[in-house]
Amino acid sequence: MNIGKALKLCRTQKGLTKTALAKRTNLSISYLSLLEQGKRDPNFTTVSDICKALDIPVSIFVFLASDINELDGVSKELTKMLSHTALKLIEEDISDTELPA
Repeated sequence: MNIGKALKLCRTQKGLTKTALAKRTNLSISYLSLLEQGKRDPNFTTVSDICKALDIPVSIFVFLASDINELDGVSKELTKMLSHTALKLIEEDISDTELPA
């Protein structure tokens, strides 16, 4: 699992700086930097707090953090489609988005 990759992706998709996210989460900028660099592993509460600050469901965040070997059994096409949909949800207000049937 690559929490740092998902964090940076979600943060930048939301147009937030590390400073802005730090204020929303009450985490230090340096800690967020370490997370994004993969030099620290957050606990679940921290991941949950970050997701809340980013207005992203934890499940989407965890999916985006998944390494390819963790998605064993999921086709590359489905993984690509899910990733694209997840990024679209991040860009938009999730509560106003209709999910495809």
